[in-house]
Amino acid sequence: MAHGHGHCCCCGETAAAIGGDPERGAAWGLYLRIDRQRLQCLNERREGSGALVFRAWEERGDRAQFVESDDDEELLFNIPFTGNVKLKGVIVMGEDDDTHPAEMRLFKNIPHMSFDDAGREPDQTFSLNRDPRGELEYPTKIARFSNVYHLSIHFPKNFGAETTKIFYIGLKGEWTEAHRHEVTICNYEASANPADHKLEQITPQTHFIS
Repeated sequence: MAHGHGHCCCCGETAAAIGGDPERGAAWGLYLRIDRQRLQCLNERREGSGALVFRAWEERGDRAQFVESDDDEELLFNIPFTGNVKLKGVIVMGEDDDTHPAEMRLFKNIPHMSFDDAGREPDQTFSLNRDPRGELEYPTKIARFSNVYHLSIHFPKNFGAETTKIFYIGLKGEWTEAHRHEVTICNYEASANPADHKLEQITPQTHFIS
């Protein structure tokens, strides 16, 4: 299958080089908002290595930290956040060879995705260019990714190698704390309900007596 750079209207030509501006690096701080206790990477060769690729933008050049696929070229990341995220862009940095992923598929708010689940229609798909220095940003459709509490990233193929290797995944966007007042209201109502029922039972009896 050909991996044309212009294959997808939401990739290729819209991938922008971010250069070495240190102020740009501050925008890529969503790695700090990942719930790492529940982060998953399916088909990783070394357990726990998938979590290593989510780090500071300034540290993306550390080639000692990477994830490599195991049985075939596919990788699937399940990324829960500690709040709600507006995802604006993604960087994928790999080797300058055929192990670099060639396609990226994004799914929002589907916790514990499996490779079987990845057969469904993604929220956005990108054809990737080789990016050994982590300079290409793939902008998301922000309206579609404006309220994300869980992000799944599926890399179904690379440029022809048996396994896929990724050094860094950058996530750019905004984070807001999840609202928990709904839980408080539910607990309050649950504790008040027995008293309400008791009043309802007593009131008709009073009417019957009088």
